[in-house]
Amino acid sequence: MRRIISIVLLFLMLLSLTACGDDKTGLQDGYYTAQAAEFNFGWKEYVTIMVKGGSIVSVEYNAENVSGFIKSWDNAYMQNMFHTDGTYPNEYTRYYAGQLLEKQQGNDIDALAGATSSYNSFQKLAAAVLEQAEKGDSSVVLVDTKE
Repeated sequence: MRRIISIVLLFLMLLSLTACGDDKTGLQDGYYTAQAAEFNFGWKEYVTIMVKGGSIVSVEYNAENVSGFIKSWDNAYMQNMFHTDGTYPNEYTRYYAGQLLEKQQGNDIDALAGATSSYNSFQKLAAAVLEQAEKGDSSVVLVDTKE
């Protein structure tokens, strides 16, 4: 009987060592950023995510101009876009970021009417930043977001 218990314990020990192996899959913990390679109409979009425990816990999607001013802070731009397109940067950037956070992947996110161009950029940036997170590469990746 002792022999059977010893064999079972040895088997369980080996099984637990295999489970603790260094064969990581999925997203690696850290901060990752994908940024548009070029300015588009004066703005350069970016997506930054924070991964913890293999899951995305924070997402920032926005754009900045040459001076570093954030697009969703530009009230004049927001007013103009809202009246012509029915949405504005502070709305669609939060929506797309929230969808990525909720779904943990970028390919199931629906576009908002009036923000299709930004949606297309977001899709490319999200794919690139997720690829960086899978590799554990925290360098900023530049992405061609032009259509």
